[in-house]
Amino acid sequence: MDEKIMQKAEVLIEALPYIQRFNRKIIVVKYGGSAMVDDELKKNVIKDVVLLKLVGFKPIIVHGGGKEISSWVKRLGMEPKFVNGLRVTDAPTMELAEMVLNRVNKGLVQMIQELGVKAVGISGKDGGLLHVTKRYSDGQDIGYVGEIDQVNPKILFDLLEKDFLPVVCPIGYDSHFDTYNINADDAACAIAREMNAEKLAFLTDIEGVYRDFSDKTSLISELTVEEAEDFVKNGNVGGGMIPKLTNCIDALREGVSRVHILDGRIPHCLLLEIFTNRGIGTAILNGNEERYFHEQ
Repeated sequence: MDEKIMQKAEVLIEALPYIQRFNRKIIVVKYGGSAMVDDELKKNVIKDVVLLKLVGFKPIIVHGGGKEISSWVKRLGMEPKFVNGLRVTDAPTMELAEMVLNRVNKGLVQMIQELGVKAVGISGKDGGLLHVTKRYSDGQDIGYVGEIDQVNPKILFDLLEKDFLPVVCPIGYDSHFDTYNINADDAACAIAREMNAEKLAFLTDIEGVYRDFSDKTSLISELTVEEAEDFVKNGNVGGGMIPKLTNCIDALREGVSRVHILDGRIPHCLLLEIFTNRGIGTAILNGNEERYFHEQ
């Protein structure tokens, strides 16, 4: 028999335990970085999420759009400003960010619909999903940047129950109904915690967590939440990874079972991580979770 056909059968069989294990479970996918800018990668990510939906997962996409916002800010003759990695968001920038994020949101919905799956795009304003307070950076006022203090997930549960794939853009409002931009990583973590998601997957521009960032052969495929905490305490990870790992640890401590950090620049990284024995990124497990099916 044709070897390629047999390989395809082996791939499907390898995926079977994972499909059984996570059937009907909620997975939150934080979508950002280069995978949002490159059209081919974008199509691959959406195909992956659609496949997850069709084999029985309940995916929710939470997307960013920082690069596109910066591009539009420059186009309008303004200069993007950041403090400690957070965008300084005055009123005109907030207005622009909301328009751009909604445009990105509906573009993703369209791509999902084209693949035959029902999708609904919402922002954190819809159904009171994301309520925020004003966020400061080391005491510095950075404008309309929000810190999530409450998640009302009813709208997401309702959409999942009606078989829709929700696509969330990270905009929320405060108790005065002023609009705020929210860090997409924070939004994905907060939603995953409140939804008791089985998995939270971050698509990033790095391969995962390294024992030694300068040594690309030291990628760690699996970490417990305790090991991840040690990494943060000991400063063993690059500065940009610390807030991401801290977010992951919080999500796991609040009930999320597994967090995956993946390189969104690799085509079909979601499928490779979730459905194959070795995976390609870093999976962080809470203390109650068994290790993967692969040999240790």
